[in-house]
Amino acid sequence: QVQLVESGGGLVQPGGSLRLSCVVSGTIFRIVTLDWYRQAPGKERELVAVITPGRITNYADSVKGRFTISRDNAKKTVYLQTNSLKPEDTAVYYCHTYYDSTNYWGQGTQVTVSS
Repeated sequence: QVQLVESGGGLVQPGGSLRLSCVVSGTIFRIVTLDWYRQAPGKERELVAVITPGRITNYADSVKGRFTISRDNAKKTVYLQTNSLKPEDTAVYYCHTYYDSTNYWGQGTQVTVSS
């Protein structure tokens, strides 16, 4: 059974940082690509960052240079380090993976950037 559980969200001032974590249960962690998505109120869910099993990464243009995705295979955890946060980064952030024809999502963690 694959489950994804996010943590690390919160309220932060503009220019601040947060590190989001996502623990993936089950035995597939080492072989799957892992993603972070986000969804702001009234907007569609958008892809933020991707990391492959070989640690190749890719980012949305809106977060390049500010966000960093990483993975720890021993801890079965994927991270999203978010720096220089802006009010427009406010959203629910979701961890995601795809395996054996199935999409797996976490429950989401709220990030609010406000002064």
